[in-house]
Amino acid sequence: MTTPHRTIRRLSGAALSGAAWLCLGSVGALAASPQEERWDLLRDMYFAGRTVEDAGPLLSLEAPKRANDAAVVPIRIVTAPGSGVQVTAVHLIVDENPVPMAATFRFAHGDSPQAVDTRVRVNAYTNITAVAETGDGRLLRTTQFVKASGGCSAPALKNAQLAVARMGKMKLNLPDSIVAGKPLTAQLLISHPNYTGMQYDQLNYYFIPAHYVKTVAIRYNGAPVLDVQSDISLSEDPSIHFSLVPDEQGTLDVTAEDSNGRIFQESWPIRANSGS
Repeated sequence: MTTPHRTIRRLSGAALSGAAWLCLGSVGALAASPQEERWDLLRDMYFAGRTVEDAGPLLSLEAPKRANDAAVVPIRIVTAPGSGVQVTAVHLIVDENPVPMAATFRFAHGDSPQAVDTRVRVNAYTNITAVAETGDGRLLRTTQFVKASGGCSAPALKNAQLAVARMGKMKLNLPDSIVAGKPLTAQLLISHPNYTGMQYDQLNYYFIPAHYVKTVAIRYNGAPVLDVQSDISLSEDPSIHFSLVPDEQGTLDVTAEDSNGRIFQESWPIRANSGS
């Protein structure tokens, strides 16, 4: 009996350049890219049974095409709700990271445009994906490919003793001019090593256990502004830029909890000009 392999060997070059190659070419053209295959897995992991649409102009994601430092990759997410669309949350995913879901940002005012900036670790060349969740349950996706590697195992910038001494300290940066009733962008900085579990102790060469900021709750005059759930992909000393509409006088309160159960709290008075 003639085997399939022998049959193929007997085909002439002309035959191979005909229908057989057309069929093989068609199969190749239909094959998904590695990035899309990875996304299919992540979609089933995080959004099982739900449809994820292209976000179009309702969501934008900014990231460097090639990062200067894989452990500190700046990310900016901007929502631009259209008519009748409320964006209640944005999920930030670093597709090829060991724990892809870097953070989920939940907004108090989904009907207003929101901008969030943060910094992430990138472990390998990857798509970075933002998925917006709307008030009516839609999921809207946008991506940016980033060339960077090794961010999850990069050594900490601070030594261990300094990291422990400063752990949980917070700083709030505000613009020079604050006008009541007008949106402003504030920056929250939290001192924390955000260990990934993939870094070596430089003295004994053991792995440092994962230890990272897990949740951040931002409140203004007691009302929710932004809630963040995060994991190991956020960079050391997490930085979060967020939007706020201040009154003439108010207080911003922040509560953060890390993966070891430690809770950190800070408050700042904010005074704004009347704008008159």
